[in-house]
Amino acid sequence: MNIVGVAACTAGIAHTYIAREKLIEAAEAAGHTIAIETQGTIGRQFELTAEEIANADLVIIAADIKTSGQERFEGLPKIEVPTDVVVHSAKALIAKAEEIMSE
Repeated sequence: MNIVGVAACTAGIAHTYIAREKLIEAAEAAGHTIAIETQGTIGRQFELTAEEIANADLVIIAADIKTSGQERFEGLPKIEVPTDVVVHSAKALIAKAEEIMSE
């Protein structure tokens, strides 16, 4: 499965980057390809490319704030969760994503 997403917390610092790391680790451990953009006080980092989005099967938004650029994901299945869910249960989230995509 090809996954893209955005991670963003209220401060745009710790949880944003921890959520990104946890998602990447969990998805890659399960054999998936993943690209996660961060949005925060210093702007966008690891910005998703049009090609990554075009090849995506699923979008994961791990955010505690409103993120920009949501229109890029129109038509794709999307899971939206707070960053805490990813920080504490990234593997379970990826398993849930697999379940959703297999239906």
